[in-house]
Amino acid sequence: MIQHYPFQVFPLPYLYDSLEPYINMETMYFHHSKHLAAYVDNLNSLIGPYPQFHDWTLERLLLENQQLPEDIRTGVWNNAGGVYNHELYFAGMSPNATELQGKLKDSLLLDFGTWENFYNSFFQEALKLFGSGNLWLVADERGKLVILPLPNQNTPLPKGLSPVLVLDVWEHAYYLEYQNLRAEYIHSWFHIVNWTEAERRYQNALFDNVLRYGDCLRSQQQVH
Repeated sequence: MIQHYPFQVFPLPYLYDSLEPYINMETMYFHHSKHLAAYVDNLNSLIGPYPQFHDWTLERLLLENQQLPEDIRTGVWNNAGGVYNHELYFAGMSPNATELQGKLKDSLLLDFGTWENFYNSFFQEALKLFGSGNLWLVADERGKLVILPLPNQNTPLPKGLSPVLVLDVWEHAYYLEYQNLRAEYIHSWFHIVNWTEAERRYQNALFDNVLRYGDCLRSQQQVH
C-alpha cells in the first residue's frame, strides 16, 4: 500500500499474540503500537509544515532526501526509514507456516550454495551487527541476492537494491522476551518468516529490473 502524508500506523496482518512462542504479545504490542507509532508521529510532524512534500511517498522521501529542507532532512531520513523498515519487518512474518519456493528459492540456492550456507551467513551477520540496525536480504539489479547489514534505520533503497527480507535487531524488537540473547531471537525469527511475502517481493524486484532495462534500451535507441 502506497503511503504519503499523513502517514498512518497500519494494523498488523495478524494478532499481537499470533507469533507466540517465537515473539510474545507484549513485544509485538510495544513494537508496533509504540515504536512504529512514534516514527509515524515524528514523520508527520516534520512533513506537516511543508505541503509541497505531502504527496511524497516513503520511498521518495528516502531516495530524494537531499531535496528536502536542511532543517528536516536528517529527521525525515531517520523517521521515514523507521516507518519503511518496520512495515517490511512486520509484513515479513507470519503465524502460518510458509515455504521457501519459486524463483527466490532457486536464486538463494544459486547465490549461497545451500540453505545451510544462507542460514549460517544470515545468522552470523545478524549476530555481529553492532548496536542498532536491520539485516537485509536484498536483490541487486541482476536479481542476485545479497545479505546487507545496515545501521540505525537506513534502508537499501539509496543503494539501488530491492528489499526481500528484513530482520530488526534493535533491542526493542526482542529485549522484553530474550533480554541480551540476540542469538535466540534470531533462531526464533526464522520459524515465522513469511516466505510467501519474500517471494512476492523478489518477483517484484525482478519485474522492476526488467522495466528499468527496457527503459534503458529505449533511451539508447532514441540517442542513436
